[in-house]
Amino acid sequence: MKRTLIFIHRWLGVVLCLFFLLWFPSAIGMMYWDFPSVTNADRLARSPALEPARIVVSPAEAYASLGRRDPPAQARLVMYDGRPAYRFRAGRPGNNDALVYADTGERQGRPTLELLWRLAAAWAGQPAGEATIEEIDVDQWTVQGSFRELAPLWKYAWPDGQQVYLSLVTGEVVQYTTTASRIGAYLGPIPHWLYFTPLRKHQLAWTRVVIWSSGIGTVAALLGLVIGVWMYSPSRRFRIGGAPSSFPYQGQKLWHAMLGLIFGVGAVTWAFSGMLSMDPFSTPRASTPADVSQALRGPLPLSAFADHPPREALAQLVNLQVKELELAVAAGEPVYIATLASGETRIVPLDGPPRRAFDRDRISALVKKASGPDCVAEIHVLDQYDLYYLDRRRQRPLPVILVQLNDEGHTRLYIDPKTVRIAGSYNSRGWMSRWLYHLLHSLDFPWLYNHRPLWDIVVIVFMLGGTGLCVTSLVLAWRVIGRTLTHATL
Repeated sequence: MKRTLIFIHRWLGVVLCLFFLLWFPSAIGMMYWDFPSVTNADRLARSPALEPARIVVSPAEAYASLGRRDPPAQARLVMYDGRPAYRFRAGRPGNNDALVYADTGERQGRPTLELLWRLAAAWAGQPAGEATIEEIDVDQWTVQGSFRELAPLWKYAWPDGQQVYLSLVTGEVVQYTTTASRIGAYLGPIPHWLYFTPLRKHQLAWTRVVIWSSGIGTVAALLGLVIGVWMYSPSRRFRIGGAPSSFPYQGQKLWHAMLGLIFGVGAVTWAFSGMLSMDPFSTPRASTPADVSQALRGPLPLSAFADHPPREALAQLVNLQVKELELAVAAGEPVYIATLASGETRIVPLDGPPRRAFDRDRISALVKKASGPDCVAEIHVLDQYDLYYLDRRRQRPLPVILVQLNDEGHTRLYIDPKTVRIAGSYNSRGWMSRWLYHLLHSLDFPWLYNHRPLWDIVVIVFMLGGTGLCVTSLVLAWRVIGRTLTHATL
């Protein structure tokens, strides 16, 4: 039995040692560098402030020009190509979005290449004439499946390393990279997620490779751990060079065995949790109860804003740089929610002065009314992250209103009182994702996240130990392959 386990572990190690050698060191890179993407903070930083004097068309008039009967799911006033414009959303982002200029009421049709060129140059802050232009199907930075719905994409690259990707469908910047962000991606996410373009652009093949490599890697690491415990002798009964030893090994084999005992459990749980990141068992996701969602954000009748148009709302925030103005029915009242350059928000009601947040008691009352008095177990304000709502970069909003429900899934809702949006949610059906994936893979204990660099030190030590385990495995695998090839040629 022991010889059989060693044989299986040895050859699984030969096949998978390179995978593990990619995963462990690149995880350190992922602690500090993400895969390039366009965030809402990026859009705010590069967007000019709204100009109230140029907003002539009302929201209702702009939406009427689209000829749609149902109210929009979302309405925002933004700057687009240097002009104020309403962006209406009927459903999911993408083809259901429509743009109507607020200065003339003109609808923006399919973007032209000249328009994309101007938008790219404005985003990069570079002269348009210095850019090289290329139509993109799939490249290293657009390999995710989400980009397929946005194709065709046009890439604008400048000599300083900036690369701006725009969609000819939405007319928006959908990807942005710099020299630094690309280097960071190669040090972290690309090798860690196996985001190599020839593989990643084939979604099904990539999914299978990740699931099977991490699944078989779990088995290989588990066998190694079993063998290490089996071979270990606390009484040091083995003799190596005449000296007592706890293992019948020396050199690289001894290092591999010792590192395996120290970091083996972590390697097993880490490979297994990495497999779970691909959701191979199709575990259910947490969802917001429909009644609560409707109570927080109701239908959007644009006629309600007729007596208090956007120009007047912006005039109440005259000393602030407003980058985006959202029209919403939040916490039961029509309001404007202004997003400032810093990402902070201000609420502008239709009949009162601006404020920073909605009334927490009102939000609690609406949730209780929508859920039923017996369905709400607890409501309180959360000033710090907890086990189910946390962020090591501390970018998720705080404080939030935590609502715990008495439903079957013991749902937890985290409501941002500044926007009345669900900032996070969890229910017991997502236990596998929370505990077996996030906790085991990221070690996201709140007491570690809240005391950095303690988390950094713990994770880096673990990753370096795993890397050492992989290096010894690679050396041993090379020796096994060398012996095998030598015997085959004799």
